[in-house]
Amino acid sequence: MKKLLLILLTTLLPLVASAHDIYVKNTDGVIIFYNYTSIFEDKLEVTFMGDSYDSYSNVYSGNVVIPEEVTYMSIPRRVIRIGEKAFYFCENLTSVDIPNSVTMIYDNAFAYCSGLTSVTIGNSVTSIGEKAFYGCQNLTSFTIPSSVTSIGENAFYNCKSLTSITIPNGVTSINNWTFGNCYGLTSLTIGNSVTKIGYDAFSGCSGLTSINIPNSVTSIGNFAFSRCSGLTSVTIPNSVTSIGRDAFFRCSGLTSVTIGNSVTSIGEYAFQGCPDITSVTILNPIPVAISEDVFSNRTNATLYVPKGSKESYEAADYWKEFMEIVEIDPSGIDQIMSDGQNNATIFTLDGKRMNKPQKGMNIIRMKDGTTRKVVVK
Repeated sequence: MKKLLLILLTTLLPLVASAHDIYVKNTDGVIIFYNYTSIFEDKLEVTFMGDSYDSYSNVYSGNVVIPEEVTYMSIPRRVIRIGEKAFYFCENLTSVDIPNSVTMIYDNAFAYCSGLTSVTIGNSVTSIGEKAFYGCQNLTSFTIPSSVTSIGENAFYNCKSLTSITIPNGVTSINNWTFGNCYGLTSLTIGNSVTKIGYDAFSGCSGLTSINIPNSVTSIGNFAFSRCSGLTSVTIPNSVTSIGRDAFFRCSGLTSVTIGNSVTSIGEYAFQGCPDITSVTILNPIPVAISEDVFSNRTNATLYVPKGSKESYEAADYWKEFMEIVEIDPSGIDQIMSDGQNNATIFTLDGKRMNKPQKGMNIIRMKDGTTRKVVVK
């Protein structure tokens, strides 16, 4: 029995050993190091050279094309994973092609690859690990395939040159710090299955001028969009129930905020350091309990509340301190006909008077003094 156990342990040894198991030269002359991922030695993950990720520096450089399959000792072996720290700190790496056979990119796989500018990922990857591309400051081209369902914390933190990201519909959570400090990001699309936006998820993304939070999201974490100074307006959908502490802290460009009707919790400092906010629309007829630090500019801003709830907001702590509280009818999409326009004054959400309704949200003050919130498509 002991002899059988010893044979089994010897067979499994390559799976846990820290040194690479094999290396194979590509047709372009690039050598790639691999570990076996099964006892049959027919599946591989890309790894680093030697006993540890820091045994050798800059093992991979230039353009690396990872094959779907390699032949070693006359046996074909399929590449299915990018191992932990496989390309860690390979500063001279400039581009990587990851084949369709790969399903997982492990933690720190490409962390601190400061020269990396382009990554192409096959359509079978389901998981991108924690810090997978952390600190890839020159990464400009990256498409997350629709197959991805999980993106780890810090996965793209400090990828300062990324300009556009689309989070696919299979992803349900944007984890903590995932895109933090990506200040070159100007275009962001969030898939319609995301329910949670985590702590610091997009903090410091100062290049963003607009965000579309889908109706699937139920919670926005602490500092989630803090220091996104390029944002001018934000609409929080009716699906959201909680807005975390400092969620939009120091979004200094914000002029208008719309908060959906399901929010029951707004954390401290959520909109602190937003001195240019002139319009806040909240669609919950029952005032949410807030601290004095939530809206730093409330005495200079107009608060728009659902019809019939003005008295409640006038009696509620800190809500009552807004410069003006105006009732609106938030239901549906109203069409302003020519007759109505002749008897109305039209404003944008930030208080700018308009000659006619613009595309998007408008505030219409009728001749009789009533006010309506109107969306024009």
